[in-house]
Amino acid sequence: MTSQSEKAAQFLDLHRPGDPLLMPNPWDLGSAKLLAALGFRALATTSSGFAASLGRLDYAVSREEALVHSAVIVAATDLPVSADLENCFADDPEGVARTVALAAETGLAGCSVEDSTGDEGHPVYDIGLAAGRVAAAAEAAHSGPARLVLTARAENTLYGHADLADTIRRLQAFEAAGADVLFAPGLPDLESVRSVCAALKRPVNFMVGIRGRSFSLAELKAFGVRRVSLSTSLYRAAMTGLLAAGREVKDAGTFGYLDTLMKDGELSAFLGR
Repeated sequence: MTSQSEKAAQFLDLHRPGDPLLMPNPWDLGSAKLLAALGFRALATTSSGFAASLGRLDYAVSREEALVHSAVIVAATDLPVSADLENCFADDPEGVARTVALAAETGLAGCSVEDSTGDEGHPVYDIGLAAGRVAAAAEAAHSGPARLVLTARAENTLYGHADLADTIRRLQAFEAAGADVLFAPGLPDLESVRSVCAALKRPVNFMVGIRGRSFSLAELKAFGVRRVSLSTSLYRAAMTGLLAAGREVKDAGTFGYLDTLMKDGELSAFLGR
């Protein structure tokens, strides 16, 4: 078994220029095992996919539930795992640091912190507080027995504030505060991706999952992206198949979906890995 420190170091090393890390997001133990069996080099949890698997909306999972879930995904494979910890379940830097310290105890190789507040009237933290929260998260991530890879996320584009200059300022502040990887979900086009990557020295993660704002791996590589995550898109793909099969059975009384299913033995092979 690879140690947590080794996984964290391996995870950081996978963020290489010219060779983006393609990192899928399982939502339970079975999907983690299947994705590992396909040969992916690292995994990340998905807060919205996990919440949906519990029949809830995003941001409706507690810190304790998120940490237990992280431990489940870590135990599923020997791959490095990064956790989507939303805004680290705290407004103040001390609370953020506490969440990251607890996350480190689950065996994770990395985790993320967002600058989203959960308040519709003021959806992102002021940049000074946001950077202070990242600094606290970075100190907690880097000071334990394993040096976790911290990803800092600027969320303003997802909340209707499509100001690329502000996004870059935030990411630069997070980089200066100690984040290892920078991430701005929802960038609208490849020129924005190019601008973000050019403005930062440390690796940039791009999120695939928004229709019309998801670009090919080759394009992202050419523009400087070093990691590509899939957000909740694989969970939604699985649920799309479930919905189509359920509708066929209920509305047509036929079972054509069976013709496209993997065989039981194939699924067992994936899960037994």
